[in-house]
Amino acid sequence: MKNLKKRLKQGETLHGCWLNTGSSLTAEIVGLSGFDWVLIDLEHGAGSEKDVLYQLQALEHTPTAAIVRVESSESQRIHRVLDMGAEGIMCPKIANPAGALKVVQGLHYPPDGGRGVAKMVRATGFGQNFAQYYQDAKDNVLGVAQIETVEVLNHLDEVAAIEGIDVLFIGPADLSMELGIFGQFDHPRFKEALKETVNAARKAGKATGILFFNTDDYQTYHDLGIRMIACGSDATFVAEGARNLSKKLDSFRSTHKIQTS
Repeated sequence: MKNLKKRLKQGETLHGCWLNTGSSLTAEIVGLSGFDWVLIDLEHGAGSEKDVLYQLQALEHTPTAAIVRVESSESQRIHRVLDMGAEGIMCPKIANPAGALKVVQGLHYPPDGGRGVAKMVRATGFGQNFAQYYQDAKDNVLGVAQIETVEVLNHLDEVAAIEGIDVLFIGPADLSMELGIFGQFDHPRFKEALKETVNAARKAGKATGILFFNTDDYQTYHDLGIRMIACGSDATFVAEGARNLSKKLDSFRSTHKIQTS
């Protein structure tokens, strides 16, 4: 484990990005690039649970911690990726305290949850380290609830207070869509939702996170008190790098034509 939960509790600002191609190679490249954490995306990403295993193996020798966004709060989905060695789980569209409690049930062993016990899994060194893993799991496994529905805005204090939910993570695209102001991140209602989420997390001693799309927004979100910050994805890095290089080559080609004509 790479102490992600401990570092957030200490108030560190941690930088991350999404992995949505399902590729173990891009996972390894990103893991070696300096991010504190990455989010392997099973909700919208191209990969499957089998691809998650390969990505976790690729990230193992890097300094970067791996969180997996499962597609639902079904306990079996959560158990499976934790057994593979994920350090945390993000669950989308948490709407109320009951939904948050369902996530916690999948995250932790009894008596703190209902996670099934399996010794011969990757997370425990295939049985060699089960006792230590079991002892440390509650302090190490990060529970992230995504704040991206209108309903949850009426239950922020209750969700934040649940033991086992460590981060309230704002999903700006879905939240702004549900608020009827899609993509309007400067809209007063969106800004108010951000403040409400941060305040609820702060009162409960929890962290707040967000994914944003423009690095110019960093200071704004950091000043609000958001400490789990994500920007970009492996697919974005490849696409932008390819487009930028292609444009440069095209400009060189146009210049060369002018000079030789």
